[in-house]
Order: sequence, then structure tokens, then C-alpha cells
Amino acid sequence: MKNPVPQAASLLLEKLMVLVHIRPLPAGSGGETPPPAPGYYDTSCFKRGDLLEVPRTLFIHFGIYLGENRVAHLMPDILPSITSDRRQIQQVVTNKRLILGVIARTASVRVDTVEDFAYGGSILVNHMDRLFEDQVLGSEEAARRAEKLVGATAYSLLWNNCEHFVTYCRYGAPVSFQTDKFCETVKMIIRDQRSVLASVLVGLASIVCLGVAPATTLPTIFIPFFLWMAG
Repeated sequence: MKNPVPQAASLLLEKLMVLVHIRPLPAGSGGETPPPAPGYYDTSCFKRGDLLEVPRTLFIHFGIYLGENRVAHLMPDILPSITSDRRQIQQVVTNKRLILGVIARTASVRVDTVEDFAYGGSILVNHMDRLFEDQVLGSEEAARRAEKLVGATAYSLLWNNCEHFVTYCRYGAPVSFQTDKFCETVKMIIRDQRSVLASVLVGLASIVCLGVAPATTLPTIFIPFFLWMAG
């Protein structure tokens, strides 16, 4: 019989880390923040097959530029698993769709405008090329790989996320450096029981003092505590 603890821990990690992809809501509003207007980004510096990065609060979102203000990127999304209506699926992914997609472990490689992809964030171009050097595929090959993968797919924070998608397209091998780094950090915390207890105490103290824990504190509190208690 399989040990349920690693599976439960992995599932918890995915639920918590989805927070880094959720778009911020405007203060005092119950709706989604509207994306920047078309033309907000200068796409003349982008070439077909470029790897685009958008730094978020904790992690980075990735996509492959296809030309003509179009970006292919992988996002958790529940809708492709329950409908084949392309008009509905192509609408901008809401927080609810994204969270349900993570829970169901379903996603889609979708094509959006640069504005919808970046959502107001700064964009880095081919920043990962320095890590792969001679492994960079031709720009057209990268774009074609991305186009072939457009559509519904499985989702996993650890095994199939947006970084796995772009590294496969541009470098020929699906890897995720930010996920590897995150997992190493969790392992270090697990090895040191004192660090786990300290993290929990600091997190709980922030809740007591501030009244609520910020999004960046949630993984610090609950992931180490859950794994420590499970161990």
C-alpha cells in the first residue's frame, strides 16, 4: 500500500503555490483587475520563438512568443475538462477557474495576447538561454513545438507547469528550476526540526500581531507544520 503522506504533502504544496498565479483584485472591488489595453507592451522587440518571463511575487510565469502579439503559455484551468466551447475556454482565466484547475490537476496550453499573458508585469526575454547555452533550439522549432501543444493537458506544480512547457519548447527538455529550488528549501526545513518550529512560531506570531497572514507567509506556516506533524 502506498504511503499517503507524500501524496498529501504534494497535493498541499500545489494548493498553496497556486497563490502565486492568482491575479490581485482591486481594493474595494469584487471583480477581476482589467488587463492592460492592447499596445501596452512594445512587441517589436519580440521574435517568434522567444521565451518570455513575467516575475510574480514569489515565482515566475513563462510563455513562448508566437508572433503577432500572441503568446502560448500553460495555465491551470478547469474549463477544458468540462466543455469544448472554444469561445468560453478562450476567455481570460479567472481565479475560480484557475484554482479548480489546480484541484482537478487539469490545465491548458492557451494562446493569449501579450497583455493578457503578462497582466501588467515586466517581461524578460530569453533570460534562461544563459543556463542552457548550446541547447537552445531554433526559434521556429520552439514556436512550432508550442503550437503543437496548444489545448488541454494535465497539470502538476512539480511535474508539468508553465516552466516545464517553455523549457521543452525552447531547449528540448522539460525542467523547472524554480520548482527544484522550492523543493530543496522544503527538504532543508524538514531536516531541521528547529527550523520547522521556528517557522510555525513566526507565522503564528505574524497572525496574532497583524491580524492576518500575508500570502507570502502562508507556505512558511502551513507547509513545514503539515510535513512536521505528518513525519
